[in-house]
Amino acid sequence: MAHGGADFMACKQEEENKAAWLHGIKTLKIQPYHLPPLGPLDVKVKIKALGICGSDVHYFKTMRCASFVVKKPMVIGHESAGIIEEVGSEVKSLAVGDRVALEPGISCRRCNLCKEGRYNLCPEMKFFGSPPTNGSLANKVVHPANLCFKLPDNVSLSEGAMCEPLSVGVHACRRAQIGPETNVLIMGAGPIGLVTLLVARAFGAPRVVIVDVDDRRLSVARNLGADEIIHVSTNIQDVGEEVIKIQNAMGSGIDVSFDCVGYNKTMSTALNATSSGGKVCLIGLALTEMTVPLTPAAAREVDVIGIFRYRNTWPLCIELLRTGKIDVKPLITHRFRFSQEEVEQAFETSAQGGDAIKVMFNM
Repeated sequence: MAHGGADFMACKQEEENKAAWLHGIKTLKIQPYHLPPLGPLDVKVKIKALGICGSDVHYFKTMRCASFVVKKPMVIGHESAGIIEEVGSEVKSLAVGDRVALEPGISCRRCNLCKEGRYNLCPEMKFFGSPPTNGSLANKVVHPANLCFKLPDNVSLSEGAMCEPLSVGVHACRRAQIGPETNVLIMGAGPIGLVTLLVARAFGAPRVVIVDVDDRRLSVARNLGADEIIHVSTNIQDVGEEVIKIQNAMGSGIDVSFDCVGYNKTMSTALNATSSGGKVCLIGLALTEMTVPLTPAAAREVDVIGIFRYRNTWPLCIELLRTGKIDVKPLITHRFRFSQEEVEQAFETSAQGGDAIKVMFNM
């Protein structure tokens, strides 16, 4: 009898795991989410903090992001942190009760890209909340232990969830080799532009100029330590005069430009503004195809590099937060609880943009 009762309680607990499922355009429902069994190298994590990303908003508004299309109901979300609730039989690195930040992508570890360490480019990547893989806006998830990183006592769970967007900035600054001799231009003062600003500064960039069409976002960039902020238009005809304005604001050569938007205008501006022999790193992927002045930039040996997500970034992100070299707390502008009503409100808030930079669930 007691045994049957235990089974009943176990079933009941499993039923209680709920997640935010995306069913259609602007249709999110909190419904039961049955987890896979815990493998020997997995952990079960009680999610305590989750941030909404621009890609989550794309799925919410259009059911697609770039070439990824949601074809069946999917649990959304991937910027997450939580507390270990159960560990697999072979997990040695983590214990029940540990606070962790989750790296959301599981690569195959077998293909050539994985073997070379470029696992972010793995064609078999299973990434939280990127179809067809369910995400982490749930009470609990099961995840490989080696993708869960322990948080120091002075780093909060919300900051732990911010390691995911911060990782994009770290990967971009590594790819572009930012250091104490690189002056940096950033196109776009959205969440990714702002974390790129913080990381460039932490990597020693002596001067950072940031450009956007929105004055509110520019004032946030100023408060986060941008040397100069420049308001630009959305009109491609203005590129010529805006480039002069940007170069004057920098006061010396622009060694690296980060395009955190990915439009014809932002990329054209970056290519034209960057000094000969410099680099342009494309982070924002707004458009699949662009028309940009590549030939004049190539003739000046301006290198164009791209990034996709990140790799091997969590330990550094956590260290930057622990030491206070980077403070992501000002980026968290809105907080919501995990209820049907608040999940809907949170996604609407994030979708509207405006003064919302990072919308965070505290669960």
